[in-house]
Amino acid sequence: MQEHFINIKKHIHSVLSSKLPEYLTYHSVEHTKYVLEKVIYIASKEGVKGHDLFLLKIAALYHDVGFIKTHIDHENIGCDIARTELPKFGISKDDIEVICGMIMATKIPQQPKTNLEAILADADLEYLGTKHFKTVSELLFQELKHYNPKLTRNEWNAIQMNFIKNHNYHTKFCKHYKSFRKLKHLKELQN
Repeated sequence: MQEHFINIKKHIHSVLSSKLPEYLTYHSVEHTKYVLEKVIYIASKEGVKGHDLFLLKIAALYHDVGFIKTHIDHENIGCDIARTELPKFGISKDDIEVICGMIMATKIPQQPKTNLEAILADADLEYLGTKHFKTVSELLFQELKHYNPKLTRNEWNAIQMNFIKNHNYHTKFCKHYKSFRKLKHLKELQN
């Protein structure tokens, strides 16, 4: 399993590094690495290990790979890419469908149906409840300005306030340890 994971990780990092557009300041290789790190951490807090952790880590690597083609419906595109590539790494069709379930759970609004889906969904937006919030949200603002050059700071702040108000963490760990700081960020934006 570990050898498969290392090969998949090398492959995805290579694909993302060579094919992601430079204007993707948020949906970058660094974001994928961060989500992988957070998936491993949250999974440890939620008691997930073994084969489930293996699948979670692969889903984290593939969750934004669809951005190599387009930002529109990138989750479905990512699943198509996973279904094409992962059999070459010895991943079964059943496991690929579990991985795709996790990838689809990152689609906004997030609606995870399983604990594994909840972990990836929370890892993807974990930054909302961290000290990195301002830095990461600035990267997302710059990326969104590529699609909409007229986007103003005030409009962006309104988007963020609305997003945070409607966002919920799904795992016990993130609900307990990330919600307070997320609400603090919301109050700062409102002021």
